[in-house]
Formats: sequence, structure tokens, C-alpha cells
Amino acid sequence: MKYDIVGLKDEEVEKSRAEHGSNELTLQDSETFWEKLIGNFKDPIIMILVVALLINVALAFAGFAEWYEGVAIATAVLLATMVATFSEHKNEASFQKLQEEASEITNKVFRNGQLVEIAVHDIVVGDKVVLQPGDKVPADGRIVQGEMKVNQASLTGESEDVIKRRAFDVQVGDRNDLNNQFFAFRGTVVTDGEAIVEIEQVGDKTIYGRLASELNGEERDSPLKVKLSALAEGISKFGYIGGSFIALSFIFKKVFLDHSFDMVQIAAYVSNWQGFLNDIVTALILAIIIVVVAVPEGLPMMIALVLSLNMRKLLNAKVLVRKMIGIETAGSLNILFTDKTGTLTKGQLETVLFMNGDRQSFPSYKGMPKELQDLLALSVRNNSSCVITTDGQGQRKCIGGNATERAIVAFTDLNYEPSWNVAVEKNIPFNSKRKFSMSQVQGDLNLTLVKGAPETILDRCRFYYDEKGQKKPFDNKKALVQEMDTLAKRAIRLIAVAASEEPIAGEDMPKELTLVGVLGIRDDLRQESVQAVREAQDAGIQVVMITGDRKETATAIAKEVGLLTQKDSLVLTSADLQALSDKELQALLPRLRVVARALPTDKSRLVQIAQSLNMVVGMTGDGVNDAPALSKADVGFAMGSGTEVAKESGDIVILDDNFSSITKAVLYGRTIFNSIRKFLVFQLTVNVAAITVAFLGPFFGVDLPLTMIQLLWVNLVMDTLAALAFGGEPALRQYMQERPKRRDESIINTDMWSSILTNGLSIAAMSIVFLKYPPVQGLFTSEAAFLTGFFAFFIFLNNFNKFNARVEGLNLFSHIGKNTGFINVVLLIFVVQIVFTYIGGDVLRTVGLTFTEWIYVLAFSAIIIPIDLARKAVRNMMSPSEDKSYNTSELSTQTE
Repeated sequence: MKYDIVGLKDEEVEKSRAEHGSNELTLQDSETFWEKLIGNFKDPIIMILVVALLINVALAFAGFAEWYEGVAIATAVLLATMVATFSEHKNEASFQKLQEEASEITNKVFRNGQLVEIAVHDIVVGDKVVLQPGDKVPADGRIVQGEMKVNQASLTGESEDVIKRRAFDVQVGDRNDLNNQFFAFRGTVVTDGEAIVEIEQVGDKTIYGRLASELNGEERDSPLKVKLSALAEGISKFGYIGGSFIALSFIFKKVFLDHSFDMVQIAAYVSNWQGFLNDIVTALILAIIIVVVAVPEGLPMMIALVLSLNMRKLLNAKVLVRKMIGIETAGSLNILFTDKTGTLTKGQLETVLFMNGDRQSFPSYKGMPKELQDLLALSVRNNSSCVITTDGQGQRKCIGGNATERAIVAFTDLNYEPSWNVAVEKNIPFNSKRKFSMSQVQGDLNLTLVKGAPETILDRCRFYYDEKGQKKPFDNKKALVQEMDTLAKRAIRLIAVAASEEPIAGEDMPKELTLVGVLGIRDDLRQESVQAVREAQDAGIQVVMITGDRKETATAIAKEVGLLTQKDSLVLTSADLQALSDKELQALLPRLRVVARALPTDKSRLVQIAQSLNMVVGMTGDGVNDAPALSKADVGFAMGSGTEVAKESGDIVILDDNFSSITKAVLYGRTIFNSIRKFLVFQLTVNVAAITVAFLGPFFGVDLPLTMIQLLWVNLVMDTLAALAFGGEPALRQYMQERPKRRDESIINTDMWSSILTNGLSIAAMSIVFLKYPPVQGLFTSEAAFLTGFFAFFIFLNNFNKFNARVEGLNLFSHIGKNTGFINVVLLIFVVQIVFTYIGGDVLRTVGLTFTEWIYVLAFSAIIIPIDLARKAVRNMMSPSEDKSYNTSELSTQTE
């Protein structure tokens, strides 16, 4: 559609903005740092700690407890909530910034007599906006030219398209009526047709803006987070049971063991109600602290941290995660349906030849006879959604439309002026169902212009134009088709251009056409696509290319990119798919590699079939019609150059449209999953060890092998700081060599349980030996030094065990330099623990140790490393396939 519109001038734009406001929406108030901090105090675990604090304060006033214990508990609570709050606040700010960047779109607007593209928030009342299929309506306004179909599901919830057309009467009706056919509303999406909208309401004054100001929805937890929450709940129950048994064992020891089961002594002990009550309170507080230690409250922070860190890395790798569930699920993909153009190929379409009905081929427009030049320019420029305009430097360029249309129009030399002067009277844009577009022109020539898929158009071509522009019978069509097949095998995409003297009647193509010629378009393969496809296949992902190209062209590209490497690989067309039943397609799906001449409905059906086979499905898309498939897929990858509705339907936006970026998303998804697993191995090992020691301690004559304050410090060190240590694990190639995780696979596998139980019970056993083996106690200068040594020993044991949990193989230092956070946290814990022994005093029940005593503590605690190495060696001998010592090189494209 061609327009003769001036639009607003710069001074009119500023005047309108001053009078009616900007098109920016007022951001919803988000929680401040202090609001988040208060909210974290409402956490059930923190509330338990607060109750413990109140009990301790009451006991201190009653003389049954020291005041500094309450201060220490309060400090631990404050530290835990502050660290979690700071992390949440920082992650939310980063995510909001990424979301704002994702939502930035542009629209084509007439300004100062030129059609320009401007950001949506720069649009003002009075602007005339050109809207084409895939565009999102930027503000509320009335249709002043053209006709289009709009999806208003974002406002009405109804997915059926509605028609919007020009109102010849100035009165267009109620501007707040979503059924008003003369008015378009912000947030809705154009699905067909083309029109100009004159903006009347912007920003918060639009219906979309008013609705947005009233909404305050909460984001639903992702499946992984729900699963982890369930795991945390199970661990909590374990903590509650363990805490109860520990409290009972403590009382049992105080009542019976300390009095040798002498009923007289027991009666005397109980009758001293103050001492008895003090021991009961101590047991209850001990149970509460054990519950706190057992509950991995650092797990939510760990998830937020690892997601935040990897989201930033992915953004640097041109991958924008819009929905958390996307990056989590990407690591488990079984099958990936991918577009060809711009994803596997460069997306830089170039028309490389024109061939007429006589099979005369012209590699450039300038080499064609003038008669054919005029015919081709007339046919494609007036039958296109793109518009030829002039930039500020006086250079002519093509904007709007899609990449194919721009490549075709650019081939005609934008500076060339055809001999004929015509005006477009009616236009039917291209869509994937029709596979052609039409325009009716009047003026020096009265024709209906048609362009689209050759197999659709050639059947109706009875004539063709020769090199002199003369109309001739099309008797040698078969020879042209053979030549086209040869071109298709060279991965050249073909577009037929024809004309008819019949006027447009409805949306059907004229029955009799005259062929202008066939345009050959080439989109070269991306150099990195071959390696990226191979990497995805090595990761156990079945890659299926979906394209609108002919079967021959699709096959040629698929062979180049490495999709057709097996003899039984299938290349099917849309017609082939439609001829198959669902059961037949289910049987053939594992062999499917290419779908040619695909329709959008084919994508949705393929997603449904794959999911029925319990596969985790990924789908790429860029068009309006791809939205249903993107939404239905487990992970929707929307292309950055695609339509806004596609981006909103996708979970992840591939900013550079590159297939290799999709493999990066898979890699980071797997990295996140593995990082969480490492954290769980470490955390649960600490839980098993701490609870076992606290339970068995009283039976070995040690009332409090670790004091309540020391247990809180253990909780902070081994939970919150561990989240920081494991959150920065790098993305490794080895993750792309693993098989995809089953949808129903447990987070904790057999090898993890082996590590948790072996190391947890080993740490508990070593702790008991340390406490009760007389020669060990003899190595320390005093009882206070001995208990201080045990406290440091327990911390160091678990700190060394971080190295065991970090890798599944025998090389504990594999790629350790790529996670500087891990090194820093480990060193920090060693340093702080040593410092605390000198300044902790009565609060932490510590005294300074000699250099020799520190050597003993370090040597004893390091024993946990050979213990786990022995476990891994036995595992590898018993199950060679379980050897995890594979390639640990980092992804070459990784950005830290």
C-alpha cells in the first residue's frame, strides 16, 4: 500500500507531547528494599528464630541464659534476612531492566513527510502510524486508511481476529468500546491486512494503560522451583523429626544417664524445678536450632542467584530470558523444531537472479531489458508491504514488510523509475495459508499483480512476458519447472511473479495469469550453524528444521547444516504431514529431520505430537502465526527480529536469531540444573552431619558438641555463603555431552545420595572420634582449646567438602579458576573462622589456638577429601559408565 502523508512536524510533536503527555506507561510500584526485608521476617523459618530469640531473652532476664546468646541469635537472624533481601532486591532490579529492554519496540510513523521508525514511547497524539501483520498497536487511535485484522486477546481474552476498517464518518463511535471496528487499541496485534491509525490516546490514558494500572499480578513459580520447594519441605520435616529426637535424647541424657538410672537421684534432680526447667528449655532451643540448620533456607537465594548470574551471561550471548521457566526447561529439551531463515541461515536475503518464461536468467536488474525491468518493478513494488522512502542523507531505502519482500524490492534498483504510473486500489497481503499476495493497480495499466510460491502461481499461468514485454503462450512450462528444480537443489528459494487483467474478487487468485518471471533468493548458511547443530545432536536433542521452502531447497540446506546424516532421515512436506494420522506421525517423528512448505498449524501439531510422546519440546518462531506453537511448546524461542506477538508468546528471545544462541540457552539451562545439584549435595551433607552429631553427642557424654550459637554460625556459613560459592559455576562443554533429563527425573540421583550419606556420616563419625578419642584431646593445651578446635574442625571439614561436591570426577580443581566466587567464599570461611576463634570469646565458646593446634585441625579436617575420592573411585570401578571425568573445557563462546 502506498501513501502520500506528511505526518506531524517536529514542533507539532513537542506541542502534542506537552498537551497530551507521552506514550510511556507508569511503572507499577515494586517492593522497596525495606519492604522486602520486612517480608523476609515473615518467613516461617525466620519466625521460628524470632520465637527462639524471645525465649532466650526471657531466660536471660530470668537468669537461666547469658545475654550475649540472644544478641548472637538476633545478629544471625539479621544477617540471614539482610543477605537474602539484598540478593532478591538486586536480582529483581536486574530482571526488571532486562524486561524493559525486551519490551522496547518500534513503529513506522509519518514525520516531516517521511516514513520513519521510532520507539513506541516516542509516539504522540496525532501521529499517523503504519500497521502491518505482526505489528503491535502502540496506542489507541482510529483507522484513517486501509483495513486490517487484529487480535485483541491481550484485552478481551478472545483469540478470534476482529476486522478494523476506515470510518468515512468523522464519528467513529465509543472509543472505549473494544468492539468498535473503526478504532484500534494499544497492546493488540495486527494479524492480517494493512492500515494507518491516527493516534488519539497515549500512555496511561489508553485502555491498555488503564488496565495495567489496576493490575498487580504475581508471577507463578516455575516447575523447578516448585519441585525444589517440595524438596525443602521434605528436608524441613526431617529437621523437625531430628530436632525432636535430639531434644528427647538431651533430656534422656540429663535425666537418666547423668544419674546412672538412680531413681533417688532422678527424683532429686526433677524436684529442683529451676535446673530441670532450664534443661528442658535448653533442649527445646537446641531442637529449634537443629530445625534451622536442617532447613536449606539458602536454596531460594541459590536459585535466584544462579538464575541472575546466568541470565546476565546469556544476555551477553544475545539470549534474553523473558520467563524463568524457559531457561530452566531449556536444559531438558528432547526435540527442537527450528526455523531455517535467519536461524540456521544468515537471514540476509539477497535476490541473486531473475528468470523469465523463456528461461533467460539475469543475475542483476541492470542487465535486464527495459521492458522486463518495468514489468518487474511494477509487479513487486506495488505488491509489497514494504515502503520505499528516503533517509536524511537522501538515500532511498526499503522499510517495513518482511525480509523476503525487502530483498525482492531492493533487487529492482530503488533509484530506478518505471515508465508506467499506477496507483494501488486494493491489496491482499501475503500469508502462509494463501502462499501469495495480490494488489490491484489502476492508471497507465489496469492489472492485478500476484507474487508467491511458484507451485501455487504457475498452475494458473497461461501466458508469459518475453524479454520485450510481449505476452506469449506458456507452452514450455515443463522446461522452466526443471530449471527451477535445479536452482532449488542449490538452496535457492524461488518466488513467482505474475499479472492478470482480471480484477480482485474476494481473496481468490485470478484464474488466468501471465508470468512475469521467477526470482531466485539466496540466504547463505551461517558458518557456526553446522557446529551448533552437531552440538545439539550430541546433547541428545533431535533437531527438526521447519521451513516454507520447496522440498528440494529445504533438503539442500539440511544437508549443508548436517541434519540429513542418516539414511532413514525423513524430509516431509506439509501435505505429507496432513496425510498422516497422529499415530502414524508419532511413529515417524524420531526419524523426522525436515518439514518443507510448512504451515503454522503444522508447528502446533508437531508440538502436540512430541509432547504426547513425553518429550520436552522447543520451538522457534518469529511470525504472528507462530505464536500458538511458541505458547504450546515447553520452551518457546522467539526471534529478536520477529513480531512482538511472537516475542510475547516465547519464553526466551534469541536477539541475534542465531541457532548457536539456542544451544547456549540449552547449555546454561543445564548449568543451572547442575549448579543447584552441587549445592544440594553440599547442603544435605551438612544437614546429615550436624543432626547426627547433635543427636549422638549426649549419648557420648557431650551435652553440646556445638553450642546453639555455633550451630547458627554453621547454618550461615554452610547455607547462605554456600549459595554464593556454587552460584557462579561456569558453563562447561561436558554438560552438552549428557543426555537430557527426563521430565519425571528426581533432582537427587543415586550418585548424589551416595555422596550425601557417605560424607555426611563420615563427618559425623570423625566428629565423634575427635570428641571422644583421648589422644586427640591430648593434642590441645586445654579443654577450651579442645572445644574450639572441634568447632573449627567441623567448619573446616564441611568447607573442604565443598571441593568434593563441586565436581563429580576425581579432579577436584577442574575449571576451578572460572568460579572465582567459589575460591573467595572458601578462603573467606577459613579466614573468618580463624579470626572468630580469637575474638569469639564466651559468645562463640572459643579461645585462641597455637600454630601446632591449627595444623592438627587442618590435617584432620582434610581427611574428608580422600574419603570421597575413594568413594568416587569405587563408584567408577563398579560402574565405568558413571565415570564423570570427561571433557571439562569451557564453551568457547562463553562470556563471564
